[in-house]
Amino acid sequence: MRKFGRIALIGAAFLAGGSIASALMAHGNVTPQAVDTSALPDIGTDWVQHNPYRGNATAAKIGESAYGQNCARCHGLDAESGGIAPDLRYLEVGDSGDEWFIQRFQHGSSHDGKVYMPPFGDVLGQKAGWAIRAWLETKHQE
Repeated sequence: MRKFGRIALIGAAFLAGGSIASALMAHGNVTPQAVDTSALPDIGTDWVQHNPYRGNATAAKIGESAYGQNCARCHGLDAESGGIAPDLRYLEVGDSGDEWFIQRFQHGSSHDGKVYMPPFGDVLGQKAGWAIRAWLETKHQE
């Protein structure tokens, strides 16, 4: 009876440990979080190629919140990457960095059948994308 009790205890600890480990290793809720862009000027439905919200403080504030909800889990808090995904503080500012940013935001990134970044364009829309970009430019580092 004693031997059976130890085996049961070890088995229970193993199962509990596995559950705890999976909870700790989980990525959390990766469902994109909606972004309220109603305070931003309308920019139409066709994707623009350059950030219409550059320098717009309201857009940067919305972008900061949107980044925290949708981008920080991979690109790092306050745009400082821990190495999982590119550190977006080093993305070129101005029109030169807009093209790369909006392509990745719209279409994501995948290689060899592996998704490295999901496409956010159709999910969050371009107003949210450009607001995130406006905020990222405030974090730029050389």
